Amino acid sequence: MSKKIKDKEGRRHLLTGMGLAAAGLATGITACAEESTQAAGKPKRYEQDAWLEAPEAHHRVFIDSDTGDGGMWAMRYAGNILNAHGEAYGGSDADYAMIVCFRRMATPFGWGDDIWRKYSVMFDRILKYPDPATGEPFVYNPMNRNDRNDLPRLGNSIDSVVDRGVRFAVCNAATRGISGLIARAADGSADEIYEEIAASIVPNARLVPAGVLTATRAQEYGYGLLSAGGYLP
Repeated sequence: MSKKIKDKEGRRHLLTGMGLAAAGLATGITACAEESTQAAGKPKRYEQDAWLEAPEAHHRVFIDSDTGDGGMWAMRYAGNILNAHGEAYGGSDADYAMIVCFRRMATPFGWGDDIWRKYSVMFDRILKYPDPATGEPFVYNPMNRNDRNDLPRLGNSIDSVVDRGVRFAVCNAATRGISGLIARAADGSADEIYEEIAASIVPNARLVPAGVLTATRAQEYGYGLLSAGGYLP
């Protein structure tokens, strides 16, 4: 074989090798890009959010409220959804994973009657939602009464919706903030008041780091977000 032919064969092998190497590099880059895209598209899971899992539920709804009036409507929406699902679709309450969130000004709705009796005047200032029957501050959590048809929640009490499987997310950030406001007004300890309130949340409820954060995490778990009425400007 002549030297000229040998040189051509050498260049051919060299180019072929470079081509294969380039193809391998491109494949590797593509695979890394695909893995990166998949990682970016899948939300990270945290132990604190595991309670949002509901593998047995066919439907998931997160009802958000941040005012007194909005909290009342959130309860009504919860009942309406379950009722309509049963009447129109022949479904059951067990088909739903439903969470009602009380945050910002609606946060006190997630606390027990004993706390309401003790701090009713302060709650009235925060909620800006006096008892429509008297014009005075509520001396109990209005969500705990099922005998008032003059409230937007229309008969849905904490106990009645808990019996149907509804859960509650109560904003911890707002709970701490309101505890501080009460402490300043009553010349008390914000930490002690917070602990008192945290021990008195309503049934089937949990304090979540921040209601707004949990609203976004719930959507990552497949919950539809529904905002209750009564938002402040």
